[in-house]
Amino acid sequence: MANTAPVHHAGDGETRRDFLLHSTIAFGAVGGAMAVWPLIHSMNPAADTLALSTTEFSLASLQEGQAITVVWRGKPVFVRYRTQAEIDAARNVTLTELVDPAPDADRVKKDKDKYLVLVGVCTHLGCIPLGNKPMDPRGDFGGWFCPCHGSHYDTSGRIRKGPAPANLAVPPYQFLDDTTVRIG
Repeated sequence: MANTAPVHHAGDGETRRDFLLHSTIAFGAVGGAMAVWPLIHSMNPAADTLALSTTEFSLASLQEGQAITVVWRGKPVFVRYRTQAEIDAARNVTLTELVDPAPDADRVKKDKDKYLVLVGVCTHLGCIPLGNKPMDPRGDFGGWFCPCHGSHYDTSGRIRKGPAPANLAVPPYQFLDDTTVRIG
């Protein structure tokens, strides 16, 4: 009788079936990745959101004692060019008197402490405090006053009186040059 068993050659490790299996797995992996990519990409922020992630503005026209409001991520940001009297008042506060103790030096940039940059949203219920316009009431401590529930902030944006539980937030910002600031 003739021998009908398949002939295997030494070193012949891969057959056509193995090749098809590996090709199918590779094709499935690439196809799966291509199917999942749009789902992952949809989680990236939209272009309009990225455009709002940073805000640049100039301080060149700001005079001592003045304040401006800029918008960052849909929120008002208060920028005040503080007078020396406002800086001294902020520095001379006993931290134990504060609800949310924070030294003035931690709320401003070193060598640029005359400029104060704060998110202008009251930490109590999200109202917009008054104090950036010349005729606005600035509260008992010369900073900002929230008319919704009566919170008073000092010239460093720290809560001094009223129901607000925390200081006005300091956003991440940097000076690009002497007069240009980038928030975000």
